[in-house]
Amino acid sequence: MLDDLKYIHDKDADDALGVAIGQWEQLNIDVTPSKPLQFTNVYNVVLAGMGGSALPGVFFTSWHDLKEPFEICRNYTVPAYVDQDSLVIVSSYSGNTEETLSALEDARSKSAQIVVVAAGGKLAEKAKEYDLPLVIIPAGKQPRMATFGFLKAFTSILEAAGVVGSGSVDDLVSHTEWLKAEFSAFQADVAQKDNAAKLLANELVGKTAIVYSGPKMWPVANKLKICINENAKNTAWSNQYPEFNHNEFIGWSSHPVEKPFAVVEIRSGLEHERIQKRFLATEKLLSGKRPHPLVIEPKGDTLLAQLLWTVGYADIVSIYLSLLNGLNPTPVDLVEKLKEELNK
Repeated sequence: MLDDLKYIHDKDADDALGVAIGQWEQLNIDVTPSKPLQFTNVYNVVLAGMGGSALPGVFFTSWHDLKEPFEICRNYTVPAYVDQDSLVIVSSYSGNTEETLSALEDARSKSAQIVVVAAGGKLAEKAKEYDLPLVIIPAGKQPRMATFGFLKAFTSILEAAGVVGSGSVDDLVSHTEWLKAEFSAFQADVAQKDNAAKLLANELVGKTAIVYSGPKMWPVANKLKICINENAKNTAWSNQYPEFNHNEFIGWSSHPVEKPFAVVEIRSGLEHERIQKRFLATEKLLSGKRPHPLVIEPKGDTLLAQLLWTVGYADIVSIYLSLLNGLNPTPVDLVEKLKEELNK
């Protein structure tokens, strides 16, 4: 099925596959803010956002040794500690996310230093009304498909605030041509037998994916889980080592191996050596108790390269899984229906 180009074209009516394969281009977008960024005494950073508008923020828990505490706030309010020495990045692709709009008002009430990231909507209007720095992300995509654009925007803000090192944005941008070449190996016209993304999608069809990683790869384990949820419209869960070995690990001992689960492990040679040993020890001890793990070995010589590569791979795998499910990967109709219910 995944080698039938007409089928792919017909089902993927919004060309999600093309967007995913070409998302390296987002690293070239202009992220110049509407007004110069001027920060004083930034002692902590909060990223307020939901879904795909917050997801890239998880990168900073892994990629960088941040110089200040960093928290992602997926809520209607920002943490109680936020004050005039806090940098709050308020992010919503649509600009209309109710939780994020509420968090903006809460951050203002606490006199935080605020930067807004959006493609438009009410949030962009509020930024102009309140004379806040605004970084515009190009519109026309689903938020989950704008990961690289958001990542560049967030990095530029944190670099300006001195929270990440000088040259971090340049480091991101330097990966564009390499990613272009890597993602081309997953194009629709590359036969399934030679296409790692198609092969993994076939292993996942009809199953609930359970995605595991170590701490360094956690951002992309979470990303793969979300991609499977939104693109393939499948349930999926994720967890990370070593915490997994202290609870969920035991849970597998009572699950018959024939249950419809697919265990996916993202194993990087850059993880702590004890994390790498835990993967192997767990596989040995759970042999026959859970499905044999499907192992993703991220490409790239650096942590950033591996994270970026796996973001693209996760998107593409989940889109192929959506096509195997007979679905258009782009629409998220249930989310729109939820918004309608909440507005009644």
